[in-house]
Amino acid sequence: MTTRAEFMGRIRAEMAKTRGLFPATPTRRPESPRAEAEAIRRQLAERWPVALERFRREFEQVGGVFYRVPTLAEVPEVVAAIARDRSARRLVSWHPETLGGDLGPALTARGLSPVSMPPGEIANEAERGRLRQLIAAAELGLTGVDLAIAETGTLVLRSGAGRPPSTSLLPPYHVAVFDRVALVESLAQVGVFLELWHADGEAGARGASISFITGPSRTADIELTLTRGVHGPKEVHAIFVEHAIGG
Repeated sequence: MTTRAEFMGRIRAEMAKTRGLFPATPTRRPESPRAEAEAIRRQLAERWPVALERFRREFEQVGGVFYRVPTLAEVPEVVAAIARDRSARRLVSWHPETLGGDLGPALTARGLSPVSMPPGEIANEAERGRLRQLIAAAELGLTGVDLAIAETGTLVLRSGAGRPPSTSLLPPYHVAVFDRVALVESLAQVGVFLELWHADGEAGARGASISFITGPSRTADIELTLTRGVHGPKEVHAIFVEHAIGG
């Protein structure tokens, strides 16, 4: 019978065959999150095309679908094409103020049935239940993006009034719209913005939910059978708008 000492010895021997891990050092918390965030924005004002290309490459490698359009006015046609290819019509979206514009009329004109989330907190439980049912029945969820991480192809979304997390989680097709302001290069830079949001009190105002979305939902069983869309959308589409949204 294998003793505990022998068992642990084998583990140590196997671990010795692998390369050492990087040193576990704590990340420095920014002393002035606002100043550091502004510095990141200034740097990316010059090199955002490089960051965007890396984001596109990483995003597509994890199964995302990337689009690029000149202005927000072109977004409804891209969304409508996604819907047509999937025989989908029902769409829920964040409130227009959080998207930078009201896309509802243009989406309706293209054959979709869009429903925008209300702008404020919903006190009525019956109304909250009705909206949950609408979101659960929707085929597409349209959201904005708070941060787009080039290093990993990840979308960062904050919850809050007019922007419930279920909009990006329940519909099988998630469509996210962003511009260069959302771009960051690394997870380390994301930490600066998390500190800034906390310092500004936005975490309390918006809610505590922050979603990091890296490609579509993937679930595998013990036999490694991969299934998409079990715990989230089975497709994630990102539309980059060249002209500043809302600008």
